[in-house]
Amino acid sequence: MNLAHGGNLFEICRERGWDWRQVLDLSASINPLGPAPGVWDAIRGALDRVVHYPEKYVPVLAAALAERWGVGVEQVLVGNGATELIHFVARAWPHEEVSLIAPVFSEYHRAWPQASLFGFGRALGSGLVVLAQPNNPTGEAVAFETLRDWLLGSERPALVDESFIEFANMPSAVTLAARRPNLLVLRSMTKFYALPGLRIGAMVGHPDLIARLRALREPWQVSVLAEAAALAALADTGHAERSVQLISRERIWFWKQLWKLPGVRPVHSSANFFLVHLDHLASDLCSFFLDSKAILRDCTGWPGVEGQAVRFAIRTREENERTLALFKEFLCTN
Repeated sequence: MNLAHGGNLFEICRERGWDWRQVLDLSASINPLGPAPGVWDAIRGALDRVVHYPEKYVPVLAAALAERWGVGVEQVLVGNGATELIHFVARAWPHEEVSLIAPVFSEYHRAWPQASLFGFGRALGSGLVVLAQPNNPTGEAVAFETLRDWLLGSERPALVDESFIEFANMPSAVTLAARRPNLLVLRSMTKFYALPGLRIGAMVGHPDLIARLRALREPWQVSVLAEAAALAALADTGHAERSVQLISRERIWFWKQLWKLPGVRPVHSSANFFLVHLDHLASDLCSFFLDSKAILRDCTGWPGVEGQAVRFAIRTREENERTLALFKEFLCTN
């Protein structure tokens, strides 16, 4: 089973003796505009706090996230990134049976290695249901009305991963959490807010469920620098709007260009990346890109992904044109 992560920029550059600043990492789908400008000053302004413990459960950040998402602060549990929260939930909210709507982020396979795999809309097993909206790695999204009706019409415990929801510019399932006592919605500040190196994520759920989970929670999951950066990122709504507009524009442009390439079949995406199926070996394409100091993510063998496939980020027009040029060069020589 191929479950390799993307985002291995530093490891790859260390092994090859490259300057990481000269490498285009398309394997990690991060906002190409980077963090909001005020993030850097916020981090510098918090440096004198590193000699003290952060607050155990970062209530100020939890309140800011609750306000942004339109939920009660008692519904928010902040953590050290989405991956850390996934594994915490697997330990603290155990279920004998788990159904993963595949394909799905690799850490769900690690957190629940015995889970059954299903496609959305098919008959499911019992126990916890895990799905991503939009999907990772395909980028496909379920209509919110369809997801809402299923969540409110079912009594099954559910975990909805919305790590890429901001790029989709669509309603969030957090609005349903107060009405659904066994629903958790995972949100990330890694992708849209471009803070992967600081590790910040959050869970939203019914107040009673969040209270139970918080009672089992290890303290000090979010550093003072991460909290300062997150608060600054949330405050800059203009940067957020520019990010949505950029990805929306580039996604449409890139989609049209990809369909012109022979042997390349992109999946319709609502996120900031594309999964494409190939008539060539994905490993050959990834090696070709790497020789040009660009990193793709090989998704061949991923549970729920058919055939040869790669995933890559949507970035700025200049970077997208470089990606497209490398695709064309590879296809011309293979």
